Amino acid sequence: MRKMFVVRPTFFWKRLPNRNTAAKEHRMKPEDVVNLDLYPITEQESPECKALIARLKRELEENQYVSLPDFIRPEAREKAVADALAALPSAHHNSSNRNCYLQRSGDPALPDDHPRNIMLEASTRMLAYDRFPDDCPVKTLYHWAPVRDMVAGIVGSETLYDNEDPCQPVNLLCYQTGDRSAWHFDSVNAFTMTLMLQASEAGGDFEIVPHTRSDDDQNYDYVRRVLTGQCAEDAVSVARAAGSLCIFRGCNSLHRVSPVEGDAMRIMGVFVYEREPGVVGDPEVNATVYGRDCAPA
Repeated sequence: MRKMFVVRPTFFWKRLPNRNTAAKEHRMKPEDVVNLDLYPITEQESPECKALIARLKRELEENQYVSLPDFIRPEAREKAVADALAALPSAHHNSSNRNCYLQRSGDPALPDDHPRNIMLEASTRMLAYDRFPDDCPVKTLYHWAPVRDMVAGIVGSETLYDNEDPCQPVNLLCYQTGDRSAWHFDSVNAFTMTLMLQASEAGGDFEIVPHTRSDDDQNYDYVRRVLTGQCAEDAVSVARAAGSLCIFRGCNSLHRVSPVEGDAMRIMGVFVYEREPGVVGDPEVNATVYGRDCAPA
């Protein structure tokens, strides 16, 4: 699980590397990134926006996930894909066997078929925040207050803040042929937010088992049955067309991405918002996820 540390810098993310004048000159405006025709989030007090957020919040609570199709405009999506492909040589190829709690080793005191001892193969290519340009549309989207306010309304949080870690705020997660994300729970964050930038030709299906566990009950027996394929009918396949934003309760709902097939890379933006300001990641966790030291300078 992702450990967090709290620091108190002032707008720390603005001091992160990879900022330059040329990037600012070519940066797309937020209004050119988000599809405001479908999602009028600049008018938070309008009846249309309030109704939209109320509907999405209700769907999230009922289903544990909600999908917002065509959230990003085609031109912005195409630029984000180009940025990911250009930065791909610097991605960290994270291939490992882990349990669904994202641990690389089990517990010998528990039975072999306990969920903590069921190890599953995962393979992804992770581009940290500082590995792709600052004018990438996913960064513009992430740092725009109307988006942050919309997400806060959907997840039922009064206020959300940008993550201030050098690596974590926005990532580009890339899957080549054979890559997959095994069944797992997310970290301590109460929700997960992703944006599909490019879908794979085949495979790469996002599946979720809502309410696999709760804050009060680890529900180990049910988790074990999901991991061993005994509850396939409980898994929901969430349609993820390019440009769709997805918010889901990954902390208590097992989810995975099936193996990717074909030549087209599956590229997804991953966004991390926090419930308090000044949050950065555990350097040890960052070293595992990104393959290097991401501690602030």
